[in-house]
Amino acid sequence: MARYIFITGGVVSSLGKGLASAALGALLQARGFSVRLRKLDPYLNVDPGTMSPFEHGEVFVTDDGAETDLDLGHYERFTGVPARKTDSVSSGRIYSTVLEKERRGDYLGKTIQVVPHVTNEIKEFLKIGEDEVDFMLCEIGGTVGDIEGLPFFEAIRQFSHDKKRGQCIFMHLTLLPYLAASGELKTKPTQHSVKELQSIGIAPDILVCRSEHPIPEKEREKIALFCNVRKEAVVAAYDLKSIYEAPLAYHEQGLDQAVLDAFDISPAPAPNLAMWHDVHDRIHNPEGHVKVAIVGKYTQLEDAYKSIAEALTHGGMANRVKVKIEWVDAELFDREDAAPYLEGYHAILVPGGFGERGTEGKIKAAQFAREKNIPYLGICLGMQMAVIEAARNVAGLSKAGSEEFDHEAGGKRFEPVVYHLKEWVQGNHTVARKADDDKGGTMRLGAYTASLKDGSKVAEIYGTTTIEERHRHRYEVDTKYRERLENAGLMFSGMSPDGKLPEIVEWKGHPWFIGVQFHPELKSKPFAPHPLFADFVRAAVEMSRLV
Repeated sequence: MARYIFITGGVVSSLGKGLASAALGALLQARGFSVRLRKLDPYLNVDPGTMSPFEHGEVFVTDDGAETDLDLGHYERFTGVPARKTDSVSSGRIYSTVLEKERRGDYLGKTIQVVPHVTNEIKEFLKIGEDEVDFMLCEIGGTVGDIEGLPFFEAIRQFSHDKKRGQCIFMHLTLLPYLAASGELKTKPTQHSVKELQSIGIAPDILVCRSEHPIPEKEREKIALFCNVRKEAVVAAYDLKSIYEAPLAYHEQGLDQAVLDAFDISPAPAPNLAMWHDVHDRIHNPEGHVKVAIVGKYTQLEDAYKSIAEALTHGGMANRVKVKIEWVDAELFDREDAAPYLEGYHAILVPGGFGERGTEGKIKAAQFAREKNIPYLGICLGMQMAVIEAARNVAGLSKAGSEEFDHEAGGKRFEPVVYHLKEWVQGNHTVARKADDDKGGTMRLGAYTASLKDGSKVAEIYGTTTIEERHRHRYEVDTKYRERLENAGLMFSGMSPDGKLPEIVEWKGHPWFIGVQFHPELKSKPFAPHPLFADFVRAAVEMSRLV
């Protein structure tokens, strides 16, 4: 039976609950325990799949096809435990389930209320898989006091009373602001946050205090006294140069020991942190650097491409170099020459996205990389733009484009080299979609197998001809143009097992030019960099030696 750790936040948002949860999971693993991490989000969207990246950052996709919060990406990157649909839930999904049951008559005519019906549904979600691991870490989104979060706080309060004493603990993350005028760290916001939490029946066992400055012993004692926790359970969380310092930093501050003490686990197994010391060494002792341009449309918010940025960091660690990422807005050169914006980079990456805005700039980025022999990695839409560029400028299809852009404009302007995917095979059944279907959850989502061509660059990089990668898209490259494109030099080096859907393209004779329909960044980890990103950075290192 799993022990539960509920992670809540207070004072302000974006303090790093997800990172703290992921780091704690990694530390518990280092002590020999098995873990699973979950995110409970109070927003009313069913999932973040239809939310703008500017609103919510990237959407992290699981193997089983769930569109989830980007914090699940942190969980996977730090623990290596693949996330599942049952590791993410929102208020929208909870209320939707409750209302579906009400319509079916499952409640036998009772009046449906937040307590007990909504809270019971949350508790049922928490119980899923509780016999599979030693520790279940459950992060509650938002901050204490948010009206949307109240059902979740009430549910975890009830849940802790339903379980045996000592099976659940609460960890609360707060802010200790520093007032430069008086030269003081102020503890009052933390005190008020804990008071708010206590007012709804939850008493934190551990306080993680985010601070830009060292916490004096006197202030630590004051926090412990007024927040009713042990002094050893007041853990400092300082700003870090890299998120991958977090496991070692939290261990140094005693977080994992405080958790084991709260559960009365004694003697505590000694941690094996060799892997994280190696990660730390690779981050802080690079033997060079490369400059990589990410040409995208959501570049104003780096969280929109969070997994890509982290996967590039992992690729740098694999090659013992620092990857200097520069964000380039594709709209800057939609209608002008790309060269002034892209010269001087050792590699170019064009990520996924939706809609026509910025696509002409992405096409020019692919053209620039092809013509200048610069390493290029196109992901999802980035692959499609590379194919359209090849069709227009090499294969003679001057009007090549995507059905997605025609659909937006309400007319046929392009020859649809990229088309709306209406049918595909998922497992043992066929999935059918229409262009006017609901947007949420209707894409080709989750892990699918691809077959790689013998002798191709991607087969060499992966070291196999069968791979499985995660997808999130509703448009595909049309194979009816395959022969013409391959005659022009663009090899279709990866296909779905039935041979109908292109998964990977690469330019013959180019030092490194690969486009993939899937999202390899979602499976990369600091201690296990994705092979595509590791080799992409290797190619960038080679380019840096030539310029």
